[in-house]
Amino acid sequence: MSAPAADKWVAAWTGASHGPYPSGNAVAQPDLAALLPGAVANDQSFRLIVRPGLWGSRARIRLSNVFGSQPVTLDGVFIGVHGMGGSLVPGTNRPVKFAGGKTGVTIAPGALVWSEAVDLPFVKKAASAEWMGRKLAVSFHVAGKSGPMTWHAKAMQTSYLSRPGGGSHGAEESADGFPFSTTSWYFLDAVELMAPAATQVVMGFGDSITDGTNSTLNGDDRWPDFLAQRLHAAFGARVTVVNAGIGGNQVVGPPTYDPAKPIGGGPSALERLERDVLTVSGVTTVVWLEGINDLGAAKASAEDVIEGFRRGVERLHAKGIRVVGATITSALNSTPAQGTAEVDAKRKAINEFIRHGGVFDGVADFDAATLDPQTGALRAEFRPGSSVGGPGDGLHPNRAGYQAMANSIDLKTLLPR
Repeated sequence: MSAPAADKWVAAWTGASHGPYPSGNAVAQPDLAALLPGAVANDQSFRLIVRPGLWGSRARIRLSNVFGSQPVTLDGVFIGVHGMGGSLVPGTNRPVKFAGGKTGVTIAPGALVWSEAVDLPFVKKAASAEWMGRKLAVSFHVAGKSGPMTWHAKAMQTSYLSRPGGGSHGAEESADGFPFSTTSWYFLDAVELMAPAATQVVMGFGDSITDGTNSTLNGDDRWPDFLAQRLHAAFGARVTVVNAGIGGNQVVGPPTYDPAKPIGGGPSALERLERDVLTVSGVTTVVWLEGINDLGAAKASAEDVIEGFRRGVERLHAKGIRVVGATITSALNSTPAQGTAEVDAKRKAINEFIRHGGVFDGVADFDAATLDPQTGALRAEFRPGSSVGGPGDGLHPNRAGYQAMANSIDLKTLLPR
């Protein structure tokens, strides 16, 4: 069945894979050593919970073995509406097939694979209020041993898995086959839905402050989430937001990324631009917030980061994508790597480029929205942690800070003129 000419595939959710498990920066992660011995999955099932930015009656998913060192076979793949815990809304679980109508797929090392289209007949009115905020469950079985697992550490969302040797449970609607939890996503890289051709997709692209460190676990209150609420209120389902943040990511570093010797932030923004932005369907605008990790432990110069932004924006513009530059929020007096006066001076230089350099199509002044002008650091009310409690680290804003960042964006800068 072919899609109507007036419809197109658009990204509804992205999970920006960054390396092999367990490299990365998970938040509130249970101890998974007994469930994933040797850092591999073995004949077990995953039920990953994701919140799409829009809904439609046809879906497809992208699975990733980009950071694997051997082929991985996933079968028993299903997509349905998340209910409570690890269970599904009855009657919504639909089988996912791959090229040739196969019910499983073997993904080569370094490869990405799209599924065939899956009909979601229960979605009658995709733009209706009843679907806003509902979540999808993507379930699959790892046949045999996976080898290194491509993943996204900082999901800020509880998902579920079975014990090793537990077999295939993706077809089940109950939570019985998924007694254990994780706060990360594995192998799943993107979910796309069929939507009207005029649909606009805004992508948050960057590091842990886009990924959501210090926001509320399962609360969907990263700054891209708050931005999505504003856009939906203003434009309904005509505009949606996806998140391609990675904790620890840098604009220009590392020069090369080796999965055999992974670093937590994954490949640089420039290296992952093709996979995480340009091959994702329907992206019309990118809001790019990044640079503090380049300046911190990596000790890059402001000039290096600025040149990286120039190169990245040039590539995005070549594909017709608008780029809104987001000023880097203050890390002064936070962590030893990012909290120094030297780093802050370089941060301010980059922010001046973002505001006045004429490279970006618009500016999201997150620095102005979160800065305490008396101290030069994050405002006091934006520091306490929202995810695991405590005073926070002074680097990552909390839930209130992310809301302030999203509220500071002029929505007109996000849409093509």
